[in-house]
Amino acid sequence: MNIIICGAGRVGYTISKILSEQNHSITVIDQSSDDIQKINEDLDVKAIVGKATYPSILEKADASNADMIIAVTRNDEINMLICQIAYTVFNIQKKIARIRSQDYLNPKFSKVYNKENLPIDVIISPELEIARSIQRKLEAPGTLDNVPFAENKIRLIEIIVNEKCPIANIKLNELTKKFPKLNANILGVIRDEKFIILKKNDVMIKNDKAYVVINSLHIAQTLEAFGHKEKISNKLLIIGGGNIGFNLAKNLEQEFEEARIKIIEKDKIRAEYIANELNNTIVINGDGLDEDVLNEANIEDVETVLALTNDDEDNLMASVLVEKFSKDKKTMALINKPNYSLLQSSLKIDDLIDPRMHTVSSILKHVHKGTIENVYSILNGDFEVIEADIIETSELINKELKNSDLPEEIRIGAVLRNNEIIIPRSDFIFKKDDKIVFLAKKDQLETVENLFRISSF
Repeated sequence: MNIIICGAGRVGYTISKILSEQNHSITVIDQSSDDIQKINEDLDVKAIVGKATYPSILEKADASNADMIIAVTRNDEINMLICQIAYTVFNIQKKIARIRSQDYLNPKFSKVYNKENLPIDVIISPELEIARSIQRKLEAPGTLDNVPFAENKIRLIEIIVNEKCPIANIKLNELTKKFPKLNANILGVIRDEKFIILKKNDVMIKNDKAYVVINSLHIAQTLEAFGHKEKISNKLLIIGGGNIGFNLAKNLEQEFEEARIKIIEKDKIRAEYIANELNNTIVINGDGLDEDVLNEANIEDVETVLALTNDDEDNLMASVLVEKFSKDKKTMALINKPNYSLLQSSLKIDDLIDPRMHTVSSILKHVHKGTIENVYSILNGDFEVIEADIIETSELINKELKNSDLPEEIRIGAVLRNNEIIIPRSDFIFKKDDKIVFLAKKDQLETVENLFRISSF
């Protein structure tokens, strides 16, 4: 597929890397010569310095032959204009734009986005995606991530194997016998910064980061099997009332009635705005790094603190300051700079949130062909957890899993069939209309498309 990516920042770079490694033909456009130079040095893609809103630059990128354009510059309006020009001048059929401003995302203005007005096929809102992700983490304490698949009936949970994990050091093929309530599929683990697909005689060990596919109704018992019995936090303090903090509070008000939420926001005008928009959230105008302000927020009574400002350093410092007040509080911090993740353990922060990969995963599910509904990236796209439908032309139909000749780098996690969740065993038989959630290595994606007979868009 010929894809043009406009914007060579962290998201644009990551998307370019993943898609080029998946054998797509990629062209990257950015005004920054430094960012383009890095792209040229690191990646096997075509890179152009220039404004992607200029038709001449898009022409240089061979836009007339492009299948898709992805606009992820730092400016919403530029991303929108890129899509308009891409469609009007070059008739590019698939147009994806990252849009951050909440005003542009208001549902009552949705009619703006159509072929007659503003031809954007897919709008990616990182802030909304991150807010939803944080909410899912709060709903499943003990998980590093909690990702819905198959109409929210199947979940992929990411969880650390700690010293209290009862199922550590037990062979996978013995887990069902020793833990009959554990109805889950352990796809693999990250160990020593490498992803390992576990086989039936393998074990999980301390500090493994496990990826587990489960029935959404079985989250609590799965976490208990891993030794996590943390209670859901009802008392939350959000530092930063930007789009992420605001949308998180708004979602929690609507779906989590027991939550008691406070927001600290430095900007007075913004604080007044979110206070008027929220119903049951206490908004404090002040600096989240000020001890007096934290005392005003009654930090001692808070169970979880979420540092969600636009400043990485402020988020880290706020988490450290909270640790000073009380050592039993859960802390989560939004971090844009990947190197800061090295500080997590030393600063004793429970969870770091990387907005980049949320955006990347949101985009990837629209790049893959046909019946793929959802995608979750692991290790910067080295592996993906994918949701796809079995259609009538698939060669998997009526085959047992053990006789399906699936490559080792593809692991079936769970199946939705007629509202029933199946954790497949070796004698499982694939049927038409099955919704499959599976793990695949990046170099097996072509095989995936062939197996599932995924047609192009």
